[in-house]
Amino acid sequence: MEYVVIILVALFIGMRMLPTKGVKNITTAQLKDELKDKNKQFVDVRTVGEFKGNHIRGFKNIPLHQLSQKANELSKDKEVIVICQSGMRSNKASKVLKKQGFKQVTNVKGGMSAWS
Repeated sequence: MEYVVIILVALFIGMRMLPTKGVKNITTAQLKDELKDKNKQFVDVRTVGEFKGNHIRGFKNIPLHQLSQKANELSKDKEVIVICQSGMRSNKASKVLKKQGFKQVTNVKGGMSAWS
């Protein structure tokens, strides 16, 4: 019985870490090229304090816990590129945006931790 619980917990955790269907994943090296594209929207889902401490020029700060309410500030007609500190919150943010009807969503793998 306890093996079943362990397996279920492992599956639950594993499923949460899998990339979201329909979301493109890019590296921070690829992001550097994307930043030149004025037809894309760049969103940093870290907290206001994290964003103030260090951020990439061109990114708009919409903390993850506010994204559902503030998604209407973004255009569904343009690609949204999402970043956080490590890639976990931006993966969650990508799921939120997909559920709200955004077609082109890109997650930055490794987040700000991988940015140099």
